[in-house]
Amino acid sequence: MTKIGNTLIISFIIFSCILLSFIIFSCMLTPVIGAAAENEIRIADNAGDWGYPSPYLAYGRGPGYLRMHFIFDTLVWKDETSDLIPLLAEDWEYIPEEEVHIFNLVNNAKWHDGEPVTANDVAFTIDYMKEHPYGWVMLDSVDRAEAVDEHTVKIYMSDSYAPFMEDIGGTMPILPEHIWKYVENPMDYVDTDAFIGSGPFKYVDFSKEHGTYKYEAFDEYYLGKPNVDQLIYVKTADTQMALQLGEADLASIKPDMAETLTEEGFVVIAGPHYWNKNLMINHNKEPLDSVVFRQALAYTIDQDEFVNKSLRGYGKPASHGLISSDSQWANPDVLDYPYDPDKAKEMIASLGYELEDGLFTKNGKALGLEVLVSMIGTGGQSMPDRDGEILKNQLEKVGIQIELISLETKIVDQKVINWDFDLAISGHGGIGGDPKILYEKVIQVPGTKTSPNTARYNKSEELNNLLDDLMHEMDPIKRQEVVFEAQNVYARELPAISLYYPTWYYAYNPDAGVDWFYTIGGVSKGIPIPQNKIAMMRSNSHGEGGIEQTAMQTTDNAQDTPMMPFLGVFAILSAFYIKRSKRKP
Repeated sequence: MTKIGNTLIISFIIFSCILLSFIIFSCMLTPVIGAAAENEIRIADNAGDWGYPSPYLAYGRGPGYLRMHFIFDTLVWKDETSDLIPLLAEDWEYIPEEEVHIFNLVNNAKWHDGEPVTANDVAFTIDYMKEHPYGWVMLDSVDRAEAVDEHTVKIYMSDSYAPFMEDIGGTMPILPEHIWKYVENPMDYVDTDAFIGSGPFKYVDFSKEHGTYKYEAFDEYYLGKPNVDQLIYVKTADTQMALQLGEADLASIKPDMAETLTEEGFVVIAGPHYWNKNLMINHNKEPLDSVVFRQALAYTIDQDEFVNKSLRGYGKPASHGLISSDSQWANPDVLDYPYDPDKAKEMIASLGYELEDGLFTKNGKALGLEVLVSMIGTGGQSMPDRDGEILKNQLEKVGIQIELISLETKIVDQKVINWDFDLAISGHGGIGGDPKILYEKVIQVPGTKTSPNTARYNKSEELNNLLDDLMHEMDPIKRQEVVFEAQNVYARELPAISLYYPTWYYAYNPDAGVDWFYTIGGVSKGIPIPQNKIAMMRSNSHGEGGIEQTAMQTTDNAQDTPMMPFLGVFAILSAFYIKRSKRKP
């Protein structure tokens, strides 16, 4: 055999070895590539069902809105600093002389069915929600909306509206006109098209029975495909255990486990105090219709005992002015009710009650109240506590007979809505965002679905006027003065009594690829849950100045393919042997 023949044989053997190595390496690499292409985030939740994730069918608490917000985008949004950042609108302006808001939309946004998002969709959404009120947004001050061109919309105001940007710009989900113009009753609309939005994720499945939600990334999202392929909510009795067992990537945890989970490699984040446990009051019943009696209740309640016993110290007493003491809008000198049971007894006696054998009576009838309790907690997580027991002991010490009735949170909510209660231990967020929350939690928004968190209290003309002023005062300094005074009057009238702010903790797996965060003031209009969708539009580190786009895989750049190192080696060796064979006779 000639030397050239030997060289060719050797070259063939080397090529075969390189090719075999490449095949083996590819087989080893395939699972890794497959996993990277199908990465998912699983969020643990122990309540499960928060309604269908469409604007009108999501349950009227924060978790319901969050299930929907992954699918439907708003005009603007809030990052973790609470600064407004562009979403469907790339820029905007307000012209006070004309009382008009102008939004210029991005020109590449699409609905999940491929249709383009246009200014007509925004104008349609305004008209539709004025006709079919959407509980999360007030449009009373909006006159009309007009599409100037394909990507420019003007929203004309009939009156000034201070919380416009957070409330309408950053909370109102934009609807696709080509679908919703045929929907006569949005509360009955559960067809597949009801879940077509323009957000970063597409709806895949919701199981009402199992309380699970599944979404998949929208490849053509106008801000770039999310760095998560699938987002899944899983219902579990113990969210912390699900996290530790690897069944979830984000979960609420017990506060005293924060250090342990940190040592296990999880990232633990402590939430601001944007959620309050409160006492809802049926002020249509005697003696709860009396301001004096409600004030007596406030003096009866020892907030520190709730914090120490129910929260084990992980929280703090709440302001009686509703707005969170962590908020920039909080009045530092709001009217307070320090624990004073003797004063409470005097006030109750002033209403004609007599204290006999430790129990107040009037006209031979004992002063007794029913208290509805549930395991409601922030973020929709059911948390066992001692609130009912603590409240019962405190009120009975001053002579009020208490019957505790324990029910599921949604049943308590419905009873409150139906006025079928005396007192109810409940809770809600939103108290760290725009002070519009004072309006929403006192006065039922006209034409909207009744909220279990709203006192529906209209017995104070002074409070009503202040609430109206804080909605329309556009001067920031004057508005703050109004908000401070509204908190004082709220604390005097006590439509509801805030008990405490829990310090809640979440933990997440950093290896899953998402850095979760709490949004200052809360997500959207104040939801105090660390599930801002912007977190999944970033790489695994917080960016500065808006959304940090994730690196996208490319197919036209050869250096991104795993075959290239092997082809390079093969090319070098082949060239070497060919050159060598040519040199030798």
